[in-house]
Amino acid sequence: MKTNAVLLILFLILTLPSFAQDRTSGHNFATRSEIIAQNGMVATSQPLATQAALEVLRNGGNAIDAAITANAVLGVVEPQSNGIGGDLFAIVWDAETKQLYGLNASGRSPYNMSINDIKAKGLTKIPLFGPLSISVPGCVDGWYTLHERFGSLEMQELLQPAIDYAKNGYPVSEIIANDWKAVADRLNDQKGFQRVFAPNGQAPAKGDIFRNPALATTLSKIAEEGKSAFYKGELMKEMVAFLKDQGSYLSEQDFIDHTSDWVEPVSSNYRGYDVWELPPNGQGIAALQILNILEQYDLQSMGFGSAEYFHVFTEAKKLAYEDRAKFYADPEFNEIPVDYLISKEYANQRKELINLEEAADSYPAGEAIETGNTIYLTVADKDGNMISLIQSIYWEFGSGVVNPDHGFAFQNRGEMFTLEEGHFNQYEPHKRPFHTIIPAFVTKNGQPYMSFGVMGGAMQPQGHAQIVVNMVDFGMNLQEAGDAPRIRHMGSSSPTGSKMTGGGTIILESGIDYDVVKALMKKGHRIGFGSGSYGGYQAIMWDAQRKIYFGASDSRKDGQAAGW
Repeated sequence: MKTNAVLLILFLILTLPSFAQDRTSGHNFATRSEIIAQNGMVATSQPLATQAALEVLRNGGNAIDAAITANAVLGVVEPQSNGIGGDLFAIVWDAETKQLYGLNASGRSPYNMSINDIKAKGLTKIPLFGPLSISVPGCVDGWYTLHERFGSLEMQELLQPAIDYAKNGYPVSEIIANDWKAVADRLNDQKGFQRVFAPNGQAPAKGDIFRNPALATTLSKIAEEGKSAFYKGELMKEMVAFLKDQGSYLSEQDFIDHTSDWVEPVSSNYRGYDVWELPPNGQGIAALQILNILEQYDLQSMGFGSAEYFHVFTEAKKLAYEDRAKFYADPEFNEIPVDYLISKEYANQRKELINLEEAADSYPAGEAIETGNTIYLTVADKDGNMISLIQSIYWEFGSGVVNPDHGFAFQNRGEMFTLEEGHFNQYEPHKRPFHTIIPAFVTKNGQPYMSFGVMGGAMQPQGHAQIVVNMVDFGMNLQEAGDAPRIRHMGSSSPTGSKMTGGGTIILESGIDYDVVKALMKKGHRIGFGSGSYGGYQAIMWDAQRKIYFGASDSRKDGQAAGW
């Protein structure tokens, strides 16, 4: 039976359609050329959001203004992935001060819910869906915190495109329609979800015009009254009353006390490029840990797509994710050794555990299997400001809890806590859960080089590392780096409490040679295939010499990069 399963997987991999083969330049897996422009660039996972943000740039807004508009529109047109019921993280390059700024706009758990309250319900973990998984949404506060520091246009102007799309409707795009339909049946027992997102008992199909007048009203209140409407006003009181009726422990005080935090991005140099991530409670430093280990190998000689490269990458990922499972959590509750974890010294120690000929079943965490749906976007303006922004409600439609009077789904980030007492990421009141969503940035010689992100739960640090390696080691351009076939290792220990067994599985995207698959299996790797498992990618690169921007958006999403 095991042999037959392996043969079936290999058959699927080899018979899946590959990328276009008839391009006159570049790699054959590239889906399109890079977008090139002088005055500004936007890259998002949905063309309507890209165009709305581009219009903000044309009207004199800056990159941060345009990013807020893009995110607000994405909350309307890609509601299964993001929206005002979720959290936000961003890295901003400010052209005036020539510095990077990090924003953590993630929410916290309820004051009034204890770990004993959860266990008293007979639970061994926080449920994935439903009211217990809801933490305070940080997105709206994140918008206003970004705007207060860097914005130039009025918030009402920035939110108006999203209000218009919610009120007047928009045609649902292909990938979004597919994802929406895939989860609609699971959530149709949630009356609020059905009324808002499946009004006729089913999800909208590709090209159907979808309207969300309740969300238009909610966004209008936020635009008129500011973030206080969401965290202190009547809208907040209505949300709390609704959530309490659903069984949530969130209170008015949880919303009133919510704050976003400016944080210092952290970096590691990879072959001359400084790669920047945000510190925990997110998982960004896992990408830096992976790159620090990979830097010790001659990947260029191994070659892109080789079994040698995929093996080393997978083992480096396993090592980093064991530390991720042990250490990554809310830094206000733990002393997290971030500097040591991303140091070259530590990477040298960890690298010694790798056997180049054999896959490891497991690695110990250093001494010192979740999924998700997310949007990533990036914007750059004529003055040189750039923003890398990621926002999510975690799973498709988050907790599934939707107030039909407000028109959005609340996130289920609280599910990421573990109930294992003594763990860095154990559940505690007013605590931020471990987070998967991470924006990234690259500088070179102290100047901005690239703003990028890869969506997709635990895929994100793996994706970040692969993008950097594709460009630095394998010489790919910005579009090719995202279009290149990816791998995703699944099975590592997780901050939620799940454990790695038997070395996990390498999930291979179509386009990987059969000989490579065989070579990986000989090293002891289990091989699998997972449609939709490889994330989506957007990026902007700045060419300082010619004063132009390059933009890219991969074909795994409905996205678009556009400039002017």
